[in-house]
Amino acid sequence: MKKDIHPDYQEVIFHDTSSDFKFKTRSTVKTKETITWEDGKQYPLVKVEVSSASHPFFTGKKLFVDTAGRVEKFQKKYQKKS
Repeated sequence: MKKDIHPDYQEVIFHDTSSDFKFKTRSTVKTKETITWEDGKQYPLVKVEVSSASHPFFTGKKLFVDTAGRVEKFQKKYQKKS
């Protein structure tokens, strides 16, 4: 294998901001934020909006998503110009 061509594969903390759920895994994602984990070590922090702790498929709960703002933005962006 060639050296220095693979991304850095490291332990990372993912934080689901909607449910305040955190988990440690390995990833190649780059981030500037860090967090001190339960073991006292510093790890890179990646904030996500949806994880298995908040996704309706895994929780069985329906999640209200504000689509009105998205639809209005789309219509405004792609409306026919006269």
